Amino acid sequence: MMPTRKQLLIASGIATAIFWIVLVVIDKDLEATGGPGIVGLEFAGSRDQVVEFMAEWGDHGVYLARLSLWIDFGFMAVYGAFLTLAALATRDFARERSLPALAKAGIAAPYLAVGAALFDVAENIVWLLALGGHGGEAGPPFATACASIKFLFLTLVILYCVWGLVSRFRLRRQLT
Repeated sequence: MMPTRKQLLIASGIATAIFWIVLVVIDKDLEATGGPGIVGLEFAGSRDQVVEFMAEWGDHGVYLARLSLWIDFGFMAVYGAFLTLAALATRDFARERSLPALAKAGIAAPYLAVGAALFDVAENIVWLLALGGHGGEAGPPFATACASIKFLFLTLVILYCVWGLVSRFRLRRQLT
């Protein structure tokens, strides 16, 4: 029997939370090495900045940064699935309840979640190359651009889902 969208939403939400907790723990350890956390790397923007971060982190910190980036691939899969499913559920709710603005925004929202995960993939590949001494001068600015787009898309899809939750609670309150 195929799981329902609600079951997939719950499972991917739980998996997202678990991955996030693991990544936060690794990030705290990374920051304890003396350099920035992984978000600092995401916005490094230049090869010189990456080299500086690697020096601040030392070997153990570079290991932790790589570990975080590898684990992040799993996180991308589950947060991408969770946010896509949440946006689809929000869009369908808006269509069922005749909320045209929310329904119209729902045409793009699920794709923003997928896009965020795909930009995250590209970003992590470049950071893994950069931490291995590859990617040249063009890699870090490209990865930082990918990170910027990823965070923009994530912000938009999360705001869309929150808009849907607020709309759901408003309608529920009107009915009582």
